[in-house]
Amino acid sequence: MLAPMTNTQSHEDGKLSEDEYHWLTMRAKGEFGITMTCATHVQEIGKGFPGQLGIFSDDHIQGHRRLSAGIKANGSVAIIQLHHAGMRSPKELIGEKAVCPSDHEKYNARGITLAEVQQLRDDFIAAAVRAKASGYDGVEVHGAHGYILTQFLSTKINKRADEYGGSLKNRSRLLFEIVNSIKEKCGSDFLLGVRLSAERFGMKLSEVKEVTQRLIDEGNIDFLDISLWDVFKMPEEEEHQDHSLLDHFTQLDRGAVKLTVAGNIRTGSDVKKVLGAGVDFVSIGRAAILHHDFPKRVMGNSGFTPIETPVSAEYLRNEGLGENFITYMQRWDGFVLNNN
Repeated sequence: MLAPMTNTQSHEDGKLSEDEYHWLTMRAKGEFGITMTCATHVQEIGKGFPGQLGIFSDDHIQGHRRLSAGIKANGSVAIIQLHHAGMRSPKELIGEKAVCPSDHEKYNARGITLAEVQQLRDDFIAAAVRAKASGYDGVEVHGAHGYILTQFLSTKINKRADEYGGSLKNRSRLLFEIVNSIKEKCGSDFLLGVRLSAERFGMKLSEVKEVTQRLIDEGNIDFLDISLWDVFKMPEEEEHQDHSLLDHFTQLDRGAVKLTVAGNIRTGSDVKKVLGAGVDFVSIGRAAILHHDFPKRVMGNSGFTPIETPVSAEYLRNEGLGENFITYMQRWDGFVLNNN
């Protein structure tokens, strides 16, 4: 699967750009089995980065219909990731204070009312319905990386005293309301996944595993996308270092739910190792930027190793990145040559 990646190359009103279309359809042509969009915001106030793709309005449907059709025309499954940045929405982008489950001084974010929580839930669901109308094969609900659903799950961030705060059941209530309603409204033939972070942002591994197992047991999701940062690392919490972080999730009783993981999977050998550990499919980020046809290359050579970095801007243009995406990639130390 092409991992959902920030690329800053759509229009500021959330509409699809030619650069975003080219970047994603080129990966579908490169034989990614699933091509997932970048994080796509479900509320205007949930915008997390410049040039972010949106799905908070029916005005976005025309572009999404084109994108989903372009991905599927190349034999890839088209999935859109549904996102809200919460307290991580920059004020200069949204023109007002960011929102959060509770007031958050560090991020200068305000806590949302109960009515706003319910509206947030409804807007995630409406975005999924919009995605189905746009021709996508499914959606992934972004509950990872410190964005708003992670903020609700986190005891460090969520200080609410109502039914969306306190116990893990309450802190995860919003996630389950979104997931269950999407399944109800979009049907069983529409793929539904959830992305969770195993660590960081105040997340506890035991709680993430508990939420994960409940998602599996309730039977409303088709796949889990666990962001591990590094699939080969040990857990940060000492009490869980009896197994690798990856093992903690491959050992879950997953039933029919498929598992994908992301984090430092860069070579054909890495892919083979992760699949051999019991993961159903891998999510590729960095290597997909360097090679639009990474899956094809790995299928042809299980030991394939991507080109060494830094690479030139011209190389990245040839791999389907627009100028804004190339500029964004210059933030990654040692990824883009400075002389072009």
